[in-house]
Parts: sequence; structure tokens; C-alpha cells
Amino acid sequence: MLTPLRERNYRLWAGADLVSTGGTWMQVLGLNWLVLSVTGSATTMGFTVLAQALPVLVLGGWGGALADRLPARPLLIVCQVARALLALALVFDTGRLWPVYAVALASGVISAVEGPSLGRFGSALVPREALGSALALGSVLSSAGRIGGMALGGVLVGITGPTSLFAINAVSYLAVIAALLVMRPGSMRPLASARDCDRGVRAGLRYVLGQPVVLTVLALSFVLGSLGRNYQVTMAAMVAGPLHAGSGAYGMLSTVFAVGAVVGGLALAAGGRSTLPVLVGAGLTISVLQMCSGLAPTVTGFAVLMLPIAAGAVILDTIVSTRVQLDTREDMRGRVLAALGMVSALSGIVGAPLLGWLCDSAGARGALLLAGAITTAAAVAGGVALFRIAGRRVPVIGRPALQPR
Repeated sequence: MLTPLRERNYRLWAGADLVSTGGTWMQVLGLNWLVLSVTGSATTMGFTVLAQALPVLVLGGWGGALADRLPARPLLIVCQVARALLALALVFDTGRLWPVYAVALASGVISAVEGPSLGRFGSALVPREALGSALALGSVLSSAGRIGGMALGGVLVGITGPTSLFAINAVSYLAVIAALLVMRPGSMRPLASARDCDRGVRAGLRYVLGQPVVLTVLALSFVLGSLGRNYQVTMAAMVAGPLHAGSGAYGMLSTVFAVGAVVGGLALAAGGRSTLPVLVGAGLTISVLQMCSGLAPTVTGFAVLMLPIAAGAVILDTIVSTRVQLDTREDMRGRVLAALGMVSALSGIVGAPLLGWLCDSAGARGALLLAGAITTAAAVAGGVALFRIAGRRVPVIGRPALQPR
């Protein structure tokens, strides 16, 4: 499980990422507080999410093409500096709303470029056979950073207001910049760059369309992500509706979910089996548990189900990212990761409003039952499709499910 930590560059990256993730979630909390205090509308918060997701959908392909051409480390340093400046812009704002939308939009543009480069860079820090464990440990650190950032931010926002949270986030990016500057390039695993004839967005699109395993995994990720990943919507609907609980129960469920995410990441890092059968099994398990959660009679029963659902969701997302990287050509990896980022953004844009509409139309229990039934069917269909494509038992991490072309 701790194999990736033997690499000095990965240790630097993991520590910096933990600090930065905590700062990011502090800023998320501060932005939500600011928007609610200015508008009094929770719906308005959805526009900030949309502003961040749209650039990834529109520009993700070009971001992936850049990731396959340019050296990752200088590009990531530029992105971190830009993010720090955006956080500082919020510090000096006077409580107006339009700068929040501008920062969200600019952050989305940065994410479109940064996301694929992050994936390529991370895979260069560890040996190929340790990539699954590295991604799983990354999920654990992200969950831990989220817990710590939200907890500390929740205390500070009531004392100092959201401004201090933005300032802390700006400073947290310095940890990432420092880690990138002191890494040893000679210890990084060299990755192939795109050839002159295959550098464009269209070449990346043709490649992705020619990878049936990757296409199936992306489709499965979209369905399970849109109808199964937006738990913040369904948890809120269950708490406010059939469970008849208050904000304290919602906070407790959010904590349970975060703990489950850590457990899932640790379990995958320890087992190291980032295979397609495990992916399908995780998708099927959390889909069935989602249906069961719609029948939970109490908050406690609902929380008991949220724990394995969160663990399974992290396992699913991590294996999707691992297989997408290991089952594709290195010189196309940035564009494939961009496609994954676009699918993830689209699942959030489509899924959250759709689940909200289902909760309003069929009730929270009905929404969980219906969405769970759809994702269960998708997991079964995806599993059948993957095994038909492979034509044999899929091997463990380190050996592609199909020979990449």
C-alpha cells in the first residue's frame, strides 16, 4: 500500500496535495457562505458549479492536447500561480457576486488545461506497477484534506468571515509550487510525447473512439456518476424529507461519507487490484446499496449505508482513472484524461439537476430507488460489454485489458 511513498518525488507531491486540497475545500465553504449571505438562494450556488464545469466541457480537448505536447511541471507551476492569484482576488473583493462567477469561470479554464497535465505528471512520479496504489493513496489524501479543510473552515468562517479562507487557500498553493520546484526530474519516469502527426484534438478523438474498453468505461462512469455520485443532493433530500432530521444530521452524514471515502481509498491502496472486474463489482455494489438507502427507516440506518457507498464510489472513480491511464498509449494519455474530465463535468451538470427533479417529482426515496435501478442495470450491461470486448478474463493492474493501438 505504501509503495508509492518510497519515491521522494511522490512524497513531496502527496504532502503538497494534502495541504492544497484542504485549502481548496476551505475556499469552497467560503464561497458557498458568501453566495448565500449575498443572495440568500441556494440555487445561485449551482451557477458557480456550472461556471466551473462549462470550460472543462468546451476546452477539455485542447487542454488534453497541450498536456500531450508540453512538459507538465512548468505548466503546472503556471496553473498553481494563477489559482493563487484568483484566490487573492476573492480576498480583496468587497462582497459582490460577479467576482465570484468570474473566479469560478477562470478556475474552470485552468482546470481544462491543468487536469490532463496533472494525470500525466502523477503517473510519471511512480513506477507503472505502483500507479493504482498511488491513485488510491491520492484519493485518501484528497478525502483527508476535504475533512480537515471543511472542519477548520467551518470554525474560521464564523469568526473571521470567508475572507480568511480565501487567503489560506492562496497560501496553500505555495506548497504545491515549492514541491514542484524541488523535485528531481531525473527520478521521474519518462513518458512518451505526442508525435507531430498525432498532436491535435481530432487525433485524440479518433484514438478514443477506437478504444472500446475506454469508451465503455467512460459511459459507465457517466451513468453511475450522474445518477449515483451526486450524493449531496440525495442526502439533503432524505434528511429534509422522509427522515425528518435537521442540519446536524446532514453534517453527520457528510462526515460519514468523507470517512467512507478514506476507507475506500485505503482498501484499494492495500489490495492494489485496480482491475475491470473490481470496477464493475464496485459499480454494481454501490448501485444496489443506493436502492437500499432509499428504504432506510432512520438517519442511523441511512448513515450505515452511506459508509460503504462512499467507499465504493472512491474505488470506482480510482479504478476508472487507473484503467484509463494504463490501457491507453502514453502519447495520447493527456487527451484521454481530458475526455474523462469532460465526462465527469457533464455527469455533474446533468446529474445534480436530474436527481433534484426526481426528488421533487417522486420523493427522495423514489429518486434513490429509480436512480439505483438504472445504475444497477448500467453496471450489469457495462460488465457484459467489457467481457465481450476483452474476450477473456481481464488481468490485474500493470497489464492492459486490451493491447492499446
